[in-house]
Amino acid sequence: MAEQAMDWQELTNLTRGQPFVVERVRMAGNGVAIEGEFEPPQLALLNVEDQVFVTAFVRCHGSIKEMERIFGVSYPTIKSRLNRITQMLDFVETDPAPSRADVIDRLRRGEITPQEAVSELEGRA
Repeated sequence: MAEQAMDWQELTNLTRGQPFVVERVRMAGNGVAIEGEFEPPQLALLNVEDQVFVTAFVRCHGSIKEMERIFGVSYPTIKSRLNRITQMLDFVETDPAPSRADVIDRLRRGEITPQEAVSELEGRA
């Protein structure tokens, strides 16, 4: 008898907001299993209601007006919930600081001054 897969919503309900680590992943197609410590995606850590809310927001292409219509609530309620969810999520840095090696290479090529290099390496650039 094949084992039924648990969906993220069931896992979210079971963990009740407590941190958890995934230790085993099995590929459904070929049965290959990978063991280790894997952090679940941030959105999987939200409660089920917040996951539904975020999914609806993405499907609405970020339209708060459409969210008001779907959920039957006011603009301030939607904004408040978005702000609360935002506080729970870490955002990926889209413009990461250059690596030490990159800064040194640019200094060697004369693209930046020694002062700029020191500033970048100290994270003040």
